[in-house]
Amino acid sequence: MAPPLRGSFVPRARVMDADDVRRAVWRMAHEIIEAEKGLDGVVLIGLQTGGVPLANQLAEALKKIEGTEVPVGTLDVAFYRDDIGLRPVVPEAPSHVPWDLTDKTVVLVDDVLYTGRTVRAALNALADHGRARAVRLAVMVDRGHRELPIRPDVVGKNLPTGSAEVVDVGPDGVTIGDLVPPTGAGGARHGHQP
Repeated sequence: MAPPLRGSFVPRARVMDADDVRRAVWRMAHEIIEAEKGLDGVVLIGLQTGGVPLANQLAEALKKIEGTEVPVGTLDVAFYRDDIGLRPVVPEAPSHVPWDLTDKTVVLVDDVLYTGRTVRAALNALADHGRARAVRLAVMVDRGHRELPIRPDVVGKNLPTGSAEVVDVGPDGVTIGDLVPPTGAGGARHGHQP
């Protein structure tokens, strides 16, 4: 996500509570194991910032299910985005991919999939860390509105939304709402960051 939303998030409806998120993470972990026929060579990489907590939750679930520690890395894609020059570049947090990804199966993890542009940037960023055997995408919420031919392999919840709505994923669950621009400001961004 970059840059921060301008305005205030006004929640309208909670669509998943904390228990729903835990159940979704457990199901997503099972889907990863089944798709990969185990966890040999699998690494999780959370996209800064929303994907990092989810990647850690998935790693915990995978360890409970299979008894295997799955490495977790983090990736900031701010400098790989296709809109550099159109808006300010705001790095979220440092990337931490301490291993060569060659011959690994990388599961990219993010909280919300929207236009697909962040995932496209992540694919470019991953190339700096080796040639992965395969790259999969796991997201807690797929809200639609794709601008690129990208789809998730593992989804916690499909949530059709309006383009002006905002989806917030946090430890307490998933909330949908609106962005109210600050007083006297025009042109606020709408929707979860692409």
